[in-house]
Amino acid sequence: MKLRSFLLAVVAMMLAFVATPASALEPGRDGYYNTGTGVRTKSVAFITAQVYAISHDMKGPLPAKNKRAVIDADVDKRFSWRMMRDVDAEKIQKALREAFAMNGYSDQAKIGAFVGAFKNELKEKQGVSISYSAASKSVSVWVQGGGSATIQGEDFMKAVWSIWLGKIDQPSLGDALISRLP
Repeated sequence: MKLRSFLLAVVAMMLAFVATPASALEPGRDGYYNTGTGVRTKSVAFITAQVYAISHDMKGPLPAKNKRAVIDADVDKRFSWRMMRDVDAEKIQKALREAFAMNGYSDQAKIGAFVGAFKNELKEKQGVSISYSAASKSVSVWVQGGGSATIQGEDFMKAVWSIWLGKIDQPSLGDALISRLP
């Protein structure tokens, strides 16, 4: 089952990075619509580094083209990352914890379970899959070469989606992740 999930995540990431015009928004074979892709960057002093490429997919009905509507949408959806550089597990965990705090989410048990999936250093080209199941009201995170976790709650899903579509130090990334919505 883990191999199947891994293969589906890899295929989803590969398909997500194939650009098509917004007017041609069609679901993939798995029923997911790619709503956009972007690159997470981190700036330190005068240097901006590309950290990971990220794509967002969701099943219909598709919400209005605004970040809050996508955050609140109780539909199957997912983020897929592809690392563009090596990053220590502690740095990823810290960044995720800070993003939850920035968006006002404070359930430390759920946050701890989520960031605990990032057990090892993420190497360039490794993948991360974060998905929400509307049927089970749960968020699952899978880190290639790391761990995985499933956390219950629609509240947690909204908190996770707020990391990229809510308050963020790179607002253009959230815009890119919904840029293909009609």
